[in-house]
Amino acid sequence: MLDSQTFTVFKDLIYEKSGINLKEGKESLLEARIGKRMREIGLSSPKDYFEFLSRDQDGCELVSFLDAISTNVTQFFREPQHFQILEQVLKRWASKGQTKFRIWSAASSSGQEPYSIAMTVANTLNMANYDVKILGTDISTKVLSKAKLGIYDKKEFGDLPRHYQLAYTHSALEPNYFEVDQKIRSLVTFSRINLSTPPFPMKGPFDFVFCRNVMIYFDSVVRNKLVADIHRLLKPGGILFIGHSETLTECPVRYTTIKPSVYRKEGDEDGS
Repeated sequence: MLDSQTFTVFKDLIYEKSGINLKEGKESLLEARIGKRMREIGLSSPKDYFEFLSRDQDGCELVSFLDAISTNVTQFFREPQHFQILEQVLKRWASKGQTKFRIWSAASSSGQEPYSIAMTVANTLNMANYDVKILGTDISTKVLSKAKLGIYDKKEFGDLPRHYQLAYTHSALEPNYFEVDQKIRSLVTFSRINLSTPPFPMKGPFDFVFCRNVMIYFDSVVRNKLVADIHRLLKPGGILFIGHSETLTECPVRYTTIKPSVYRKEGDEDGS
C-alpha cells in the first residue's frame, strides 16, 4: 500500500491538476489505478512514478495519469427524468419559434450522455428545420477517443429505449457491438476540458447544460467556481441538470429550482 507521504503528494497533484478531491482512505484505489500505467512504462515504485511525473515536460504523462485516476461511470439515458424534461422544454421553446439550440454535456465520459441528448433532440424535433449543436467534454482523452467512435457493447445500452436502438443505432462489424448512427454522431463535437479550471473557452450561450455526477468529486471551492461559470455560459432561462446526489445549496450564483437536480438560470426562459 502507498505510504501516507506518497499518497499525500499524489493527492495534492490530483487536486491541483483536476480539482478532484481524493479523500483519505483511498490509498488502495489510487495504487490500483496507477499500477497499470507504472507497468506500461516499466516502473515498480509509486515514488519513482511521481518523480517521473514531476519531470514530465510536455504534459503527456500527466494526461495519461489523469486518464488513469478519473472515474468514468456512465450509461445511455442515465437518470431518464432529465431527458423527459429536455424533451418537454425543447417542444415548448420550439413552439415559440426558437430554431437554434446549443447544449453542453460537461462530463461526457465515453459519449453515452451526449448521444442520449442527441437522440432525444432528434426524436423531438424535425431536424431539417433546426440548428442543433451538442458539445461533449471530459478531462480523459481515453474516454473521449471511445466517444468519438460511437461504438458500444450491447451490454452498455443500459436504459436506451428499444425504439431509439432501432432508429439511431446499427450493428457494428464486431459481434455484439453496435454503432451510433452518423446522423446522431454529427450533432456532437467532443473536446478535452478540465472542469476545475474555469473560465472555459466556449462563448455560449447554452440552452441546456448537463453537468451530472462529477461535482461529487470536487470540494466546495472548485464546485462553486464551476457552477458560476456554467451560469455565465447559460442563456437567461437556460436549464442546468446535475446528478441526483448533488446539490447547489452553497452555490454563489442564483438558480431557480425546477425539480430536484434541475435548475433554471434566472431570466426570460423563452429567450433565445
